[in-house]
Amino acid sequence: GCINCQHTLPYVKAWNARYERDGLVVLGIHTPEFAYEADPANVARYLADEQIEYPIALDPDRRVWQAWDNHFWPAFYLHDRDGRLRYFHAGEGAYAEMENAIRALLGVAPDAPRAVVAP
Repeated sequence: GCINCQHTLPYVKAWNARYERDGLVVLGIHTPEFAYEADPANVARYLADEQIEYPIALDPDRRVWQAWDNHFWPAFYLHDRDGRLRYFHAGEGAYAEMENAIRALLGVAPDAPRAVVAP
């Protein structure tokens, strides 16, 4: 239901499609903002409708939200292979910076194709 999260979806899907074979693991954590978003059936329907292929963890009690001291919908946390936080961004935007951080952590060659974001 979060329009800001919806705006970021094409980028996340494109990064997943482009960089999964290079080692990127995308995990969405869904912390509902509105009551209807807490219903797992509604979440499942949305994931199917949007053809989201990466795993989504449900956080209806905001345990992950609180453990990470998150305050934003959406929030992006990019961790390296050792689990260290290497990049954080709150909200929409900074898409090129995020992709650059993904490429750097994965060791993707500078001249390798970038993700193609569908409108």
